[in-house]
Amino acid sequence: QLQLAESGGGLVHPGGSLRLSCVARGVTLNSYAVGWFRQAPGKEREEIACIATGHEETVYTKAVKGRFTIGRDNANNAVFLQMNSLTPEDTGVYYCARVYYAQFGSCGTVPASESWGQGTQVTVST
Repeated sequence: QLQLAESGGGLVHPGGSLRLSCVARGVTLNSYAVGWFRQAPGKEREEIACIATGHEETVYTKAVKGRFTIGRDNANNAVFLQMNSLTPEDTGVYYCARVYYAQFGSCGTVPASESWGQGTQVTVST
């Protein structure tokens, strides 16, 4: 079970940007595929992006492709999510988690052994 902590959320105007960070403790995060998820108010949690081990394949859901970028920050043992051109529909709590894989245009599921962190709140509003 990985210990991951999300940060970087906040309140931003439509069209603005935020950069989220997912930091790992006790493990080298570069050795795992990682996904970013979000849960909008009243909706189920959905996976929006994932990255394979190392610096290989990245996958995005249609809703965020072209606006969000997932990447690794190995110096800080982290995975980031750069979010640009934000809209009110991006509002929600954002989580990161280990996933089984990120390849062939698909993100794997979260292993049952993993637990969710507290997430970080992103609010896009005027």
